[in-house]
Amino acid sequence: MERPFTRTQPALLAAALVLLVAGCTSDQTGALPPVAAVVPPEAPRTTGRDRTATDADHAKLVASFGGEYRAPAALRLVSDVTDRLVKATERPDETYAVTLLDSPVVNAFALPSGRLYVTRGLLALADDTSEMAAVLAHEIAHVTLRHATARTEMALRSELVSKVVADVLNDPATGALLQDQSRFVLARFSRTQEFEADQAGVRTLARAGYDPFGAARFLTALNRTMSLRVGAGLASEPDMLATHPSTPERITQVTQAARRIGAPGLGVDDRNRYLAAVDGIAYGDNPADGLIRGRRFIHPRLGVAFEAPDGFALDNTARAVLGTTPDGHRRLLFDAVETNPGQGLEEVLKATWNDAIETGSIENRMVNGFPAVAAVSKGKDWFFRLAAVRVGTNTFRMIMAAKGAADPEPAFGRWLASVAVVTSEEARSLRPLRLQVVTAVPGDTAEGLSRRMAVADRALERFQVLNGLDRGVGVRPGQPYKLVVE
Repeated sequence: MERPFTRTQPALLAAALVLLVAGCTSDQTGALPPVAAVVPPEAPRTTGRDRTATDADHAKLVASFGGEYRAPAALRLVSDVTDRLVKATERPDETYAVTLLDSPVVNAFALPSGRLYVTRGLLALADDTSEMAAVLAHEIAHVTLRHATARTEMALRSELVSKVVADVLNDPATGALLQDQSRFVLARFSRTQEFEADQAGVRTLARAGYDPFGAARFLTALNRTMSLRVGAGLASEPDMLATHPSTPERITQVTQAARRIGAPGLGVDDRNRYLAAVDGIAYGDNPADGLIRGRRFIHPRLGVAFEAPDGFALDNTARAVLGTTPDGHRRLLFDAVETNPGQGLEEVLKATWNDAIETGSIENRMVNGFPAVAAVSKGKDWFFRLAAVRVGTNTFRMIMAAKGAADPEPAFGRWLASVAVVTSEEARSLRPLRLQVVTAVPGDTAEGLSRRMAVADRALERFQVLNGLDRGVGVRPGQPYKLVVE
């Protein structure tokens, strides 16, 4: 069921497209030797070597990431860097078409067809040209090493084997076991591919004349960004089947690869050109897909807004607004649900909630003039407060969970009572945050510049991450730095 908070639909990314940048955040730092990821030659061939993406596929993928982002200077820089990197690979005759995506997530991926995609969220996080080039070199390596085809082939082969055992040999139990085991094989295969792409990417980076240590700097910034989310209680727990190795593990690998090439200072970072290219690009959520301003969420297209209770940090995801307290003991979810004509709110609540609703807890209410139904559900480890609210023609679901037996009222009641219509004046006044590059002057400090950041919390840490500054390191007069401004 579509949740129209943003246009991102992660399900569109099939196995051939799983070439993501972010890794999980588990604390693993051991070095693993890179291993070539190869499908055994005796495996039955289930796909062709190259899988081209049609224009329709491209359009769907771009739409799933918020559409194409128009930033001529940034696109020109990414395209120039891509051309330079390709010439330094083992396949210098290949060509790539670059598309910038209007998404705040930090992501980049390349398709076997030669299409390369970079989000504006990634451009905002990188601090110089060599860092951005490191990501591009990694994604290009996936293509030159034919990783997508190999992974898809292995996935289809595993599915074929388990189906044959289950259906043809009439052994469903063994077929299910083989399918479960194949998930672990594919996860390890994917992580091996990531290490291999990291190693090849660093070598390409150096051959193209960029600083090979840019890969480690970017992954460090990514890891620090994930840490900020953990501190706010928003990061999910690491998935043992994640296709990417842990970010600290990758940092160790790419740092060792760069050291094998030479000492720090080799190659260029081209920071000034990079910052000039990203100056003014949008930062964070697109207003059309909903904006978070502190504890307030505003969605002008759906015409609804609310304010989270004290202590909750909010995250606007593709399908819902999620919130949590720093200790994780209280969580909330706000999403849009599709309803059938004439379907009542009580029916909506029951149809969209898997667990039992407490007998006698269903209550009809009016919330700021909107009809609503609230209820209670108790799980083994969580106490839930639920509501369905109809605002105009849209129906929204609100869920607050408290760990243990503690009832999340009255916080839930305050949250429910905050639901309001977004006025046309408020919708027109919403503007995306953007990056502004400023030059430090004598007397400027990291603390002082961070106070100019239009962020809800931890402004100093966010300023340091965006500008590649270690904690305690000051700014230098005459050097450019990124700020997030309205």
